[in-house]
Amino acid sequence: MGPWRCLLLLPLLAPAPRAQQQQFMEYVERRLTLLEERISQWHDQSSRYSTELRDFKNQVLGMLEAAEKEREAMRAEAESAAVRVDRLEREVDYLETQNPAPPCVEVDETLMDKQVATAKQRKNEKYTKLTDCSDTIASVRAMKILKRFGSSSGLWTKDAAGSSEKIYVFDGTANDTVYVFPRMREFTLFSATRKAARIKLPYPWVGTGHLVYDGHLYYIRQQGPSFQVIKFNLANKTVVDSSVFPAEEQIPVFGLSPATYIEVSADEEGLWAIYATKEDEKNMCLAKLDPASLDIEQMWDTPCPRENAEGAFVVCGALHVVYNTRLPSRARVQCVFDVSGTLAPEDASLVYFPKRYGSHSSLKYSPRERQIYAWDDGYQIIYRMEMKKKLEV
Repeated sequence: MGPWRCLLLLPLLAPAPRAQQQQFMEYVERRLTLLEERISQWHDQSSRYSTELRDFKNQVLGMLEAAEKEREAMRAEAESAAVRVDRLEREVDYLETQNPAPPCVEVDETLMDKQVATAKQRKNEKYTKLTDCSDTIASVRAMKILKRFGSSSGLWTKDAAGSSEKIYVFDGTANDTVYVFPRMREFTLFSATRKAARIKLPYPWVGTGHLVYDGHLYYIRQQGPSFQVIKFNLANKTVVDSSVFPAEEQIPVFGLSPATYIEVSADEEGLWAIYATKEDEKNMCLAKLDPASLDIEQMWDTPCPRENAEGAFVVCGALHVVYNTRLPSRARVQCVFDVSGTLAPEDASLVYFPKRYGSHSSLKYSPRERQIYAWDDGYQIIYRMEMKKKLEV
């Protein structure tokens, strides 16, 4: 090829490098654009992460400051609690020096034999009334179901002799903690026991035959084959006295309440004890208690059978026994025994209680209010009684 032909091909070959160079520049610009976009995204993300990290740091610092304040507050509360505990220990030490030690409640066999002999001598003697009370129950005037609390068996009551409005609750047939509510309102409105004070008894109770009377708790303790009546002062939380109940070979007093061996009851005449023994296992026995010394003043054999009995109480010196069946039915007062002989059993009214849930585990008569505090399968019930004179029945 001659030189002149090369000169003719130069214009045709020159555009190829320029086109490739343009494409390369466009490719570089696109890559730079993508790189700038990624750098911008990275910058935005870095800024956001930096802001979040700063906020998290401030939050952690705030939490650490709050934790430090709470630690200081807890330390101050712990120091205050330690001071209060120390003061309470000093007060307890002082009370222990002021109050006498709880009496010994071990069984004295000689004393028990003497009490049994004395009680048997007084058995079935004529009773001399202490008051002019001559009322008896005519009917159940009203029934009020307050709430359901605790287990199926228990008892609740007020002080049968004092004017206190406190409510005392004994949950179960074997326990050692009594719940005390300041008034009926607190007991009714609150399902939990947060509004209640707790009294820890020195010995556990047995059954549901206990009673609060004139600022004292009279409750039953079992010690081997014998049973004791414990007199417990509710004000200073100490045992005032105790006595082995002078009855031999005791058995459950109510056929439908096998955990109750002694039922302590109060009426216008004072304190009574309802019990049963193997000597006359078909019927109940009644005893008049001295609330001060716990001595048995008099004892009676009653014609009231234990079978199908679920509870009993005393009104104006007359024992009223409530009967039922093991199947749900209406409870009724079907046996009345008047220790003064004023009211003949055949002249007493047949008193029916409204249809209930299960079985009454306790029936506590309040002579001050003329009403009965009942525990029926976990339900707490008040029965208001209609009274009549014995001679009018």
